[in-house]
Amino acid sequence: MHEKLFAQIHDIGLVPVVKIDDASKAAGLAGAMIEGGLPCAEVTFRTDAAEQAIKNIIKAYPEMLVGAGTVINLDYAKKAVAAGAKFIVSPGFNPTVVDWCLENNIPIVPGVCTPSDIEQGLARGLTTLKFFPAEASGGVEMLKNFAGPFPQLKFMPTGGISLDNLSSYAKQSNVLAIGGSWMVKGDLIENEDWPAITKLCSEAVVALQGLEFAHMGLNNANAEEAEKSIGGFAALGMPTKRGSSSTFMSPFIEVLHKPFPGKNGHIGFRCFDIERTLVYLAKFGFTVNDKTITRDAKGIIKVCYLNEELSGFAVHLIKA
Repeated sequence: MHEKLFAQIHDIGLVPVVKIDDASKAAGLAGAMIEGGLPCAEVTFRTDAAEQAIKNIIKAYPEMLVGAGTVINLDYAKKAVAAGAKFIVSPGFNPTVVDWCLENNIPIVPGVCTPSDIEQGLARGLTTLKFFPAEASGGVEMLKNFAGPFPQLKFMPTGGISLDNLSSYAKQSNVLAIGGSWMVKGDLIENEDWPAITKLCSEAVVALQGLEFAHMGLNNANAEEAEKSIGGFAALGMPTKRGSSSTFMSPFIEVLHKPFPGKNGHIGFRCFDIERTLVYLAKFGFTVNDKTITRDAKGIIKVCYLNEELSGFAVHLIKA
């Protein structure tokens, strides 16, 4: 149920938690977030402006994925849906709110922090739950512990997460997306400092990918040509680790025994979630070479090449 919406949330990867006191500033905020690469918001019902803010964002930017947060009672849930919220998020597990949403086919992500909470969600067929307050409830280590008994679940950790610890959560296989408010700070909204919010959103999106250089692969026409290169690198003091189709000279140089994608070779980059990173890179004109995709037993992409080259080198993505 609601697989498409949750796939969209996964691909965005970050759900900014927006507390807004003046609904007239909602559209400006949304525009700044979209420009920064985050077309998603969880507008919290911690202020009286929430309902109108949701309406204003949807009117100005209908393409934005807008949900409602801090939905702690049925009245808030009904107001949020009437305003146009596409999904509901609550800090705890309120059976009345959860059951109403399920009965009305409304996506809901209730908060949990204990196995008992989680089992309430499982009993209702939920597949995505909010882990809140994340840092205060054990953080990444608790998510790792949840992965054992609850392998079918995905979580949206929120609470105490910032740019400093974002990557530790993004690495976890049972994290669908991450919630946080550091990129939509209240004082910036109040002062309508949209460039600052755009910058914070952009920084968060980049950090979420976890992109880092892994190695450079050098194409060779055949095994004989590759051996000459291997001998040369060995003479320069590089250790040799042979494989069936390539030889690594240190962890950073891969001598390929035959031509692979790329005119000259490839540049490998590690990232936390290849599916999400492909969506991110598509904004810059990159496309995946479908024939090069390799998946694990769960169907998750482990490695792939992009179609586009950089200075004669293909780009190779590797799941961290």
